[in-house]
Amino acid sequence: MASDNEKLQLLINQLQQSSQLAFTQLYDLYSRQLYRNILRLVRDDDIAQELLQDLFLKIWEKRHSINAESSFKSYLYKIAENLVYGHFRKITADKRLKERLIMSSTAFDTFAEETIITKENNELLKNAIESLPPQRRQVYTLCKLEGKSYEEVSLEMGIATSTVRNQIVQANKALREYLKLNDDLLIALIITGLFRHIN
Repeated sequence: MASDNEKLQLLINQLQQSSQLAFTQLYDLYSRQLYRNILRLVRDDDIAQELLQDLFLKIWEKRHSINAESSFKSYLYKIAENLVYGHFRKITADKRLKERLIMSSTAFDTFAEETIITKENNELLKNAIESLPPQRRQVYTLCKLEGKSYEEVSLEMGIATSTVRNQIVQANKALREYLKLNDDLLIALIITGLFRHIN
């Protein structure tokens, strides 16, 4: 009896051969969860439905180039992430909509605890970190990018743990202000952060 993974591989192979039945079965398999995730992000049923249809249209258009060896679910979520990212990039031209997006997003606060960033925006994040004062930048790098504890950083730098904690608080505040001035990075953080939490 074929395993679920083998069944999925068979469906993907059939999709690559332009099987509409396989396409429908894959849609039935993944569309509900994808729709819920997209809806949670855009908070509008019509927009969520539209983006979901766009997603599966892209799947059909790219069916011949799908890598059957890699995770199909991850592939779907990456396309969904890009579509939602594109949607929010369009609305950031409206300042009120952008503010509402920031206020309603848990991912923006999540940035204070973990670095969530796409490759395209890595340079901008690096610039944001470089803008911090030397000691604050070093503390932030050691704690957030290298994953060291406050105690470890305290010993390494010869400063109090409370100072490390205060520097992180101040660094997070400065980075949030920096990100508000850079829409592309801000939206990327929000979208990739939310997708990480609901995949």
